[in-house]
Formats: sequence, structure tokens, C-alpha cells
Amino acid sequence: MANNSIAYSLPTLPYELDALEPVLSAGLMDLHYNKHHSSYVKKANGLIGSLAALPPDADASPLLRSLSFNVSGHALHSLFWQSMTPTSTTASHALKGEIDRCFGSEENLHSRLSSAIGKLSGSGWAALVWEPIAKRLVVVQIHDHQNEYIVGSTPLLVIDGWEHAYYLDYQSDRETWGKKFLEVADWASASKRFETLSPSSTKSTAVAA
Repeated sequence: MANNSIAYSLPTLPYELDALEPVLSAGLMDLHYNKHHSSYVKKANGLIGSLAALPPDADASPLLRSLSFNVSGHALHSLFWQSMTPTSTTASHALKGEIDRCFGSEENLHSRLSSAIGKLSGSGWAALVWEPIAKRLVVVQIHDHQNEYIVGSTPLLVIDGWEHAYYLDYQSDRETWGKKFLEVADWASASKRFETLSPSSTKSTAVAA
């Protein structure tokens, strides 16, 4: 018999709704967290139940696509709240070293991130990820919540580029939102995620000059 007890839940925010002002207003945070993120959680839980109720030979494709969208939305939003902080932070020595190796400087990475979110086509995200095959940091765009993502990579920092993430505060100016996000980006949190990766997965190979 299928186990229907597994459920997704809305995580507790690591700060108050007004903590990121003036970069993000309390009103926008309330709408984003309590309406949009909550909706992905509720839909994901409903889809788990619907899939469990399907006969084994039924076509589950539509439900599986919707589950991928909603669970990925939940996962990215959960990381998004952790990617921001009201307190200024810096990257750890280990993460800064990889940033310098892969992008040349932290300033170059910041420009890459703000450009990725500003030039995103449609709805989606920009993310700094660790790509374990090439063993390097990469900035990627994630369309919707799950498309064009590099399978196997680990996201360290994400920026939400859906309109509900910025429109109340920035109107249609997503590029400015990308730049303002960097004022509250939590590099200490990203550093912790980077340093939890296994040493063998992050050990860099020499790059030819």
C-alpha cells in the first residue's frame, strides 16, 4: 500500500517580513511567502495524494509534470529565503577562492548573477551552482522552476526572477531587482552549503594557462 504520510511544509522564515527593507518591502514578502510559496506547498501535497490514488497502469504524466513544477518551486523558494539576510555577510575563504578561480573576482560573479536575472526570458531564476562533473562554480538560469537546470549540480545561492518576487517594489525593472538582491545576499549561508560538499567533489583540477 502506498505511503501517503509524506508531506511538504512551509519553512519558517529566518527573519521577520520587514527585515529586508528597503530592498524588499514587508508587503511584497508577505505576498511572496504566505501566498505564492504556500501555494506550491499545498499543490505539491495534493499531487502526492493524487498520484498515490492512481492505478499502477494509469498515465501519470500530467501529474508528474505538475509535481516537478510545484516541488521544484517549493525547493527553490526554501533556498531563496536562506539566500538573503538583513545582516551583511561575506564569502568564506574556501568559497571566495573558488569564485576567484571560476569568475576572476567576486565583482565579476555579482555582474554575472545580476545579468542572468535581468536577461531572463519569461519566468524563472538565476542561481550560483556547483557543477560536480567539471568541478566548478557556474551561474545558470532556471526557467519556470525546473527547466534547463544542470542535473546533479548543487545550488548555493538563488535569485527569484518571477514577477511576484519583485514587481510590487520594482515594477518591470528586473535588472535593478537583480542588483538590489546582492545587497542582501547571504554569502555566509552560501559558504556553508559549499563547504558541506564532499572534498572529492570540490577538489579542483589544474587549469592550463
